[in-house]
Amino acid sequence: MQKKFLSKTSNRIKKKKVIVGGTFEILHRGHKALLKRAFKLGQTTIGLTSDTFARKLKKRKVNDFKQRKEVLTDFIKEGFKVLPKIIRIEDKFGPTLKRNFDYIVVSPETYKTALLINKKRRRVGKEPIKVVKIRFVLGEDGRPISSTTKLKKPREMLVKQNKRR
Repeated sequence: MQKKFLSKTSNRIKKKKVIVGGTFEILHRGHKALLKRAFKLGQTTIGLTSDTFARKLKKRKVNDFKQRKEVLTDFIKEGFKVLPKIIRIEDKFGPTLKRNFDYIVVSPETYKTALLINKKRRRVGKEPIKVVKIRFVLGEDGRPISSTTKLKKPREMLVKQNKRR
């Protein structure tokens, strides 16, 4: 029987710290791609927008923080073998100006926010966070999938059906 030996340094390998943020209301394949990338990079913290911040960002009613956190947690449990830390964020910077992270994972939609975060970090003497930008996940119509387009789709289909009559 062959024994496996772990090197003494294997226990000291530092897990990379990853941050990702969003409202995560209507979860879709784009969210899955974002989270999958974050989880592959290391120990992930998810910044989930507070109710107040979500109202500022969205031009529509958004489910409350508790509901979104429960749905996000279930979504992660079903699709991944990790359970990240989920924290409430009150603004686009979240914990990124106070805590250090190795990576920030973003979509093309939130890429500019990551650049702004790093600009502010440099101003306060902190190292920038390495930005990892995923590609948009496209829907059947060839357009990027988003929660907003997911919400519009049923309404648009009803309008098209009514016009045909």
